[in-house]
Amino acid sequence: MSDPKNENLPIEDYALIGNTITGALVGKNGSIDWFCAPRLDSAACFAALLGDRDNGHWQIAPADGTWTVRRRYRDNTLILETEFETSQGCARLTDFMVMNGHDSEEHCRLVRIVEGVSGSIDMEMVLVIRFYYGSMVPWVRRVGDARLAVAGPDSLHLTATVPVYGHDQTTRARFTLTAGQREIFHLGYQPTHHTAYEPPEPLAALAHTEAWWRTWVAQGHYEGPWRTIVMRSLITLKALTCRSTGAIAAALTTSLPEQLGGTRNWDYRYCWLRDATFTLWSLLTTGYTEEAVAWREWLMRAVAGHPADLQIVYGVAGERWIGEREIPWLRGYEGASPVRIGNAAADQFQIDVYGELMDSLHLARSVGLNPEAHVWDIQRAVMGFLETHWHLPDDGIWEMRGGRRHFTHSKVMAWVAFDRAVKDATRYGLEGPVERWQEIRDTIHADVCAHGFNVAKNSFTQYYGSESLDASLLMMALVGFLPATDARIVGTVRAIEDELMDDGLVLRYRPQESNDGLPGTEGVFLPCSFWLVDNLVLQGRDSEARQLFARLVGLCNDVGLLSEEYDPAARRLVGNFPQAFTHVALVNSARNLAGDGPAAHRARNQPAATGGAEARR
Repeated sequence: MSDPKNENLPIEDYALIGNTITGALVGKNGSIDWFCAPRLDSAACFAALLGDRDNGHWQIAPADGTWTVRRRYRDNTLILETEFETSQGCARLTDFMVMNGHDSEEHCRLVRIVEGVSGSIDMEMVLVIRFYYGSMVPWVRRVGDARLAVAGPDSLHLTATVPVYGHDQTTRARFTLTAGQREIFHLGYQPTHHTAYEPPEPLAALAHTEAWWRTWVAQGHYEGPWRTIVMRSLITLKALTCRSTGAIAAALTTSLPEQLGGTRNWDYRYCWLRDATFTLWSLLTTGYTEEAVAWREWLMRAVAGHPADLQIVYGVAGERWIGEREIPWLRGYEGASPVRIGNAAADQFQIDVYGELMDSLHLARSVGLNPEAHVWDIQRAVMGFLETHWHLPDDGIWEMRGGRRHFTHSKVMAWVAFDRAVKDATRYGLEGPVERWQEIRDTIHADVCAHGFNVAKNSFTQYYGSESLDASLLMMALVGFLPATDARIVGTVRAIEDELMDDGLVLRYRPQESNDGLPGTEGVFLPCSFWLVDNLVLQGRDSEARQLFARLVGLCNDVGLLSEEYDPAARRLVGNFPQAFTHVALVNSARNLAGDGPAAHRARNQPAATGGAEARR
């Protein structure tokens, strides 16, 4: 195989396989370069994505290293098929993680089936296991027909239908495939203290996994435009779900850079409260009520406790301590360092998460997902805390590290919290100080309009007294703070289009203007570009909305996956991958364009749009 030791594939050259416990990234070269076990936030045993080949990978490909590739997912599944075309013939590699009801957070099973399609092809398999993010070489021994790799608490079992051998701390195989010939490889994880291991029957596991995914897809009811890409996004969200807890991780990866070669590299294998309402919308409006309920239940378990201790991000089981540290032995994706594990954003104070919490529970009630009675007690405690803290500066939605400010979006989301509290108390007969909440809600609204709006720019700005723009301002209409047709919102959208876009796509903010406390810059933020689509829909600019949506969908890789950001200059995906928030935004924008999405729903019951002198207050 001619795979340079220190060369990373482009992010868009990867595809996701998973089992709703963990997942892996498979490159176009047939190499699994990222795999964490047993959970997606566990330590990686294949970490070549963030280092080099010696940090762990598993490659099956033609031996001569010269080929062309076609790949696809089997329809409505997460089963990946990669075809290698060589001068000798064609071979098909089928990759999947077994969906098995007996699997748990302590077990996961990877199956790779390689078949000859035509001709006669020399193939090679190279397996490099390096536990704990590429740093720990396991002890490998033969156990019956299997190879067992052990290091500390972790073990991987390899079985294969071809002979394998050890060489230079790797496990290898060479074999020739003819048309119709099939060879099978299985790699299973379990803790070392679990002595018995029963590998699945691979072809039966394939049939079961294919049926599982198609049964799950059939539970949905989305039949609108762009159905293929919407369903791929929903399958991706399901793959990022933790089956046992209901959590949905923001991404499968850590430290894929927001700027190629840069230092803005973060661990996204956790759950952000800012995603809560949008995630619920995407699941509920496409028919996946069970997942929506599980996500809401995870949310309530995670936030239970004193409101002052509410975090913006949690582990997939609701863990609160996810301390940030660096992994110095990994050079980083294409040299982007440092590689970080954990996320210090958990320690930040962000007022917007209180609004997200209240909004998501309001949404759940409005569609009949009534939470248990004690949930309202938690919400009342949250509101009591917010009454005395909404006016304070915070760190903002984008987790800036340049000091706290009065971010406009944070105040808007504080308004959302009080607005939803009032609505829930009034509509569902829940006990609470409604008049006081109404008064605070109106006070916050007036405060934002007075201090967050820059008359000279005819736009709301990033924080009070600022002239800088921020894509989070696009949320103002989407959460119902003001109608999208209000002159102030129209002006804000126009200002963002004029000043906060790169190659027709939306930046979160301009780092050089915003003192975010970090060096370098970043790409355009794809969820924010979908928010612009939603605003255009609400403003009746349907043609422009469809054009932008089509542009964004065109950024998906060949199997329909998107990362967090996009680099317009390099024309490459950047940031962690695949990104749940991006796929959620895609689903919601598709629904908005179809006329029955969250933007239209939230636009109802808003105050009337204003113009002229009133809009310029």
